[in-house]
Amino acid sequence: MSSIYISLGSNQGDRIRHLEDALQILQERDIRVVRKSPYYLSKAWGNQDQPDFINQVVEVATEYDASVLLSCLLATEREMGRVRTGKWQPRSIDLDLLFYHDEIFETPGIQVPHPRVQDRNFILTPMMDLKPDLVHPVLGKTIQELYLDCEDQLEVLMFELNG
Repeated sequence: MSSIYISLGSNQGDRIRHLEDALQILQERDIRVVRKSPYYLSKAWGNQDQPDFINQVVEVATEYDASVLLSCLLATEREMGRVRTGKWQPRSIDLDLLFYHDEIFETPGIQVPHPRVQDRNFILTPMMDLKPDLVHPVLGKTIQELYLDCEDQLEVLMFELNG
């Protein structure tokens, strides 16, 4: 059985609180969190001259199709104060739809699976916690194979919460 996976990231303010708040808002929008990866600390990808990110991947369940789900993710970002000012900029919250079951599609504004899953350790590392045997429907490789092949050199470390 395939599932829906979303990546969350924050590198401004109380990063953990932002991730938790985003998940709460998603649940209020009928997007149920099934499983969560641990939190991971990672350097910013693309534009490294900014604070480190806290990242997480979650498996969710919803009746929404992918385009409605993506609209919910973008609305959650806006509700939490995210203003898109450019590519790879600091942000209080970033929500990306990684996989929607085993579906493949591209329309203006949405591409599933996410086009850069295979290039980013901050996505692949938490995906390894949740579903290392998930097969990327375009590339035909498992998450574990993509992780082992990934050329991303940015360190991704499990983030331990105190207390």
